[in-house]
Amino acid sequence: MVDTGDDAPVFSAPVAYPDGDIEEEALSDLLEDGPVVLAFFPGAFTSVCTGEMVTFRDRLDAITDAGADLYGVSIDTPFALDEFADVNQLNFPLISDSNKELIDAYDVEMDFEGLGLAGVAKRSVFVVDESGAVSYAWVSDDPGVEPDYEEVEAAAADA
Repeated sequence: MVDTGDDAPVFSAPVAYPDGDIEEEALSDLLEDGPVVLAFFPGAFTSVCTGEMVTFRDRLDAITDAGADLYGVSIDTPFALDEFADVNQLNFPLISDSNKELIDAYDVEMDFEGLGLAGVAKRSVFVVDESGAVSYAWVSDDPGVEPDYEEVEAAAADA
């Protein structure tokens, strides 16, 4: 599993922006503006995931004031993520990992046993500093547990 001090796995993936644009972006592109917070979540339009992304929306100023940018990450298509962002008035971009390369690279893949869903993201948060190193890593094996938002905000400020 990716941990604090590791080089962040590089990637290129479609990003759904709040203005409705969808663009292919690489991690190196995202880091041009400073540190990034990658918040992996199992799936759009689910209750806990919606609650988490809305909480990040409401607390976004603390992350951006720290000089970091926030990106949600799930295996949903960029088109589903665009609608999810629109419905929930999300003010930050969402990365589509529909090919499951990011959850594999960050080693945060899980299955929902009994539901027949394989290969969704564990709820997890990684802060990647400008040099591309992971400065914060949090991963939950319980999809019902949300991150400690104040801890994430502090990690973004320290990145």
